[in-house]
Amino acid sequence: MTRRALAALLAAAFAVLPATTTPAYADTIRARQWGLEALHTTEAWRTTQGEGVTVAVLDTGVDADHPDLAGSVLTGKDLIGFGARRGDRAWARHGTAMAGIIAGHGHGPGREDGVLGIAPKVKILPVRVILEGTDKSRDKARKSRGTALAEGIRWAADNGADVINLSLGDDSKSAHPDAGEDAAVQYALAKGVSVVASAGNGGEKGDHISYPAAYPGVVAVTAVDRFGTRASFSTRRWYATVSAPGVDIVIADPDRSYYEGWGTSAAAAFVSGAVALVRAAHPDLTPAQVKRLLIDTARNRPASGRSDAKGYGTVDPAAAIKAGAALRGADPKNAAAGYQGRYFGPGPLPAPDDAKPVGLLAPVAGGLGAVLLVAAVVLWRRSLPS
Repeated sequence: MTRRALAALLAAAFAVLPATTTPAYADTIRARQWGLEALHTTEAWRTTQGEGVTVAVLDTGVDADHPDLAGSVLTGKDLIGFGARRGDRAWARHGTAMAGIIAGHGHGPGREDGVLGIAPKVKILPVRVILEGTDKSRDKARKSRGTALAEGIRWAADNGADVINLSLGDDSKSAHPDAGEDAAVQYALAKGVSVVASAGNGGEKGDHISYPAAYPGVVAVTAVDRFGTRASFSTRRWYATVSAPGVDIVIADPDRSYYEGWGTSAAAAFVSGAVALVRAAHPDLTPAQVKRLLIDTARNRPASGRSDAKGYGTVDPAAAIKAGAALRGADPKNAAAGYQGRYFGPGPLPAPDDAKPVGLLAPVAGGLGAVLLVAAVVLWRRSLPS
């Protein structure tokens, strides 16, 4: 990837509109969380809310003191080591948003205020591997922390993660695989850790392949709206596994405001939470078995059974939990257990005869632009003790 392309990717990584002057009441937050209903979350919660499962959020950091996450965030790892800090506007915004979608438990009397995550009783393991697009140190991170993503995946796998959420990626025109990242993903899978990644936000920009979503074994997630229609920005590629809500998603922010945003980042976070629910109900299943469950139980399947736009359909954690009861655990080192094909889908088209070979991606993980929620508007703000 060229420095110019990466800089452009980072510049577009996260943009938020100014706060509005008309706040909404707290109950409006829950009313706007349409994704929970769309994924039949209440039905899944009759079995589990994710107790005993840890989801590693490899991102820009997570605000452990946010009222909707307090008590659910473990001590993590900062593989960048510089950049924005607590109190800075460019600190941990995207990572906190993803953690809230996964594990938000609300706050206040009866926890009726704030956001609910799809798996509100899981633990979040934050691993800082990228900086926000508005962080002044992003160029420095790009040049000096290029192996952070691969290191973060391995660290999470070695430090208790059951699921790794990668709501990030490189879907620029020049993106191509990195051997270190691919090896790290395979390492995590072999240790029994499920890996979920956003498919990319390039649906209106050429549908370029996005990594880490395209690495083998990853659950790659595309975005749909509340009607189950593919979001126009969502990348269409052969590696798409399932889809999930990614439009008008309520997210929590370290500034204690709530925003509405969009992106395959949010969709991936929903699926990471769904995987956590399945893992909580069936802890002996391998990542490949869990991925197969998501595929076999997906709802709103495309007419052909699968499409590059939506994978095998919208994830349904309740159905996956039910179907998982009929399975027996296998050896996670067999990353292909439960699936014998090379690709989920037809696979990439063969390269033309005159194509020039492309070298492996230079280490840039420390500056990867998150494939994330871009436009947002404040829903509610309330002064809360930290």
